Amino acid sequence: MWDIIVKVISVAGGLGLFLLGMKLMGEGLELAAGSKLRTLLEKITSKKFLAMLVGLLVTAVIQSSSATDAMVVGFVNAGLMDIYQSVGILFGSKIGTTATSVLLSINIKEIVPLFTFAGAAVITFTKKNNHRYYAQIAAGFGILFMGMNMMSETFKFLNGNPVVADVAQTLSNPVLGLLVGMVFTGIVQSSSASVGILMALAMSGVVGIENCIYIIFGMNVGACMPVFLSAAGANRESKQVALCNFLTSFIAAIILTVICFSMSMTPYSVPHIVESIPFLKGNPGAQVSAVHIAFNVLRTIMLLPLSTLLIRLTKLIMPDKEEDEDEVAVYLDPRILTAPPFAVQQTEKECARLASLARDSFNWSLDAVLNKDTKAIEKVAENEVVVDKLTHSITKYIVKINGLDIMDYDRKVMGAMYNAIQDLERIGDRSENICESAQKIINGEATLTGEAMKELRTLCETVQQILEDSFYMFSNQSKDPNLIEAVMKTEDQIDEYCELFRQNHIRRLSNGECSAEAGTIFIELLTNLERVGDHAVTVAFCIPYKHGSQIPENVMSN
Repeated sequence: MWDIIVKVISVAGGLGLFLLGMKLMGEGLELAAGSKLRTLLEKITSKKFLAMLVGLLVTAVIQSSSATDAMVVGFVNAGLMDIYQSVGILFGSKIGTTATSVLLSINIKEIVPLFTFAGAAVITFTKKNNHRYYAQIAAGFGILFMGMNMMSETFKFLNGNPVVADVAQTLSNPVLGLLVGMVFTGIVQSSSASVGILMALAMSGVVGIENCIYIIFGMNVGACMPVFLSAAGANRESKQVALCNFLTSFIAAIILTVICFSMSMTPYSVPHIVESIPFLKGNPGAQVSAVHIAFNVLRTIMLLPLSTLLIRLTKLIMPDKEEDEDEVAVYLDPRILTAPPFAVQQTEKECARLASLARDSFNWSLDAVLNKDTKAIEKVAENEVVVDKLTHSITKYIVKINGLDIMDYDRKVMGAMYNAIQDLERIGDRSENICESAQKIINGEATLTGEAMKELRTLCETVQQILEDSFYMFSNQSKDPNLIEAVMKTEDQIDEYCELFRQNHIRRLSNGECSAEAGTIFIELLTNLERVGDHAVTVAFCIPYKHGSQIPENVMSN
């Protein structure tokens, strides 16, 4: 009895090492790939084959189709792609996730401890995050294999047990095999992990390939469960993506189950074919991996060309419906936090959108004061509500990102974005102040002279220019020397205008050309416009640059 308890503990320990190694290796790969993953994201397209390749490559990097699928649901929920674009990525992610089983089928257990040692040594003695990520990949890879070997060695005590043999034989039943695979993977929530455990059982001789085929099919269907969970609380189209993802795996499993069962009645059964392949013969782990790969490749070949029909079936089961859009954020989604490099990219896009909203508020405030446009004042008030809410949403999202393991440069960018959105919100506040002055002019509380209006128009145009250039630098993370020089010159021009116009204002007051009330409003407008220019410059130069800044020292010290 004690021996059995020890074996169970050993299996549990091996499983723990296996799952830990998979997590460490996947996270390390994802963080090390960082910017490359973002480049792949930009390749997302409505062309099915290209989208499939994107899904394949991203999942091969992060070693988790569940994470890729959850990101896709997040992107659809954020409006970055539609269901037609997402389906190709989902097909590719299922092929990409088979990379783990390929690695596990390679017999390198003698040298695996070296990977763990090398990774642990680098993590212990280096402080540079980029080096630590590569070390994390190596350590995770080693721990993954050590857990796999530990499980396969321990499972050998089950080999030859008649009860276990009877259970394994019943799993050759298609329906039972599918159900066991679906339920087990639904609990584990990772097809890579469940297939890895099945490989360990096969390598220990507990089960043969003839017992594993339908279980593998069911595991691929059960792997869709995390997508359903990630779609909970998302919009309708995200739920449709989750359903479509399940339907493709379920339909493929049914079709291939029927084919395999029919072939089992002939001399060309699937186990016979697999075992006849030279490099698979005598390697049960590789045989399980081969069936896993074959399922996902055949699934794609059969159903990717029919993806439009699958989407129609999905929409027939779950029709479209109108939904209320309460969330002001467009690009932020908590599901994307599972992939920090993508979350950083989405935050950058949302900050660029906030900059655009702040610019709209400012432009409308100028219409209000220069053209006495009351509707523009209403637009600014409405837009300011969105700006405030969006600033709050971005702030919370950045705090969550900073709690993740991200690259050093990305952490600096998030810090810069955090500071920038405060200045963007203040630009919105200054726009409201300008509208208050405009409302006083419209109400007849004061009248600006023609000279004052001319000066005001000149200053407004100059501030608009610095806002355009600064926001371009911010949104595109540009370090163009010409643009930097232009922003600096415009800032100096604004300061000169404000000083000159204040002196002119004092002269007009002394000559009795304008009233005290009009003078107060004029000074308030000058102050708010000057502050908008200052906030714009701060936003322009907030982003750290990877290869050294070309921004002059006097600007960086401002």
